[in-house]
Amino acid sequence: MRIRNHPAADDLSLPQVLHALSDPVRLSLVRDLAGSGELPCHALELAVAKSTASHHFRVLREAGIIRQRPEGTQYLNSLRREDLDRRFPGLLDAVLRAALSM
Repeated sequence: MRIRNHPAADDLSLPQVLHALSDPVRLSLVRDLAGSGELPCHALELAVAKSTASHHFRVLREAGIIRQRPEGTQYLNSLRREDLDRRFPGLLDAVLRAALSM
């Protein structure tokens, strides 16, 4: 299983983070991870094809919003809350609050 590349916390870009969070499917993934901690991909219910789900996970990972680590034959996903809060204080909380009111 391949090790996934993740951007360093200091390299997180606000435009890239906002772009990643602008998609309803990705926002739903982030909301689920915020409430659940670390989860395998299959535990996050998505109404999209597997290849589309992989794309959404990749966009979130490359933006620095999630971390993926291999565990056996699957990847476990977790929110990089500390990195996001340190780089963009209050952003994630504001986005999650707004997402809950949608």
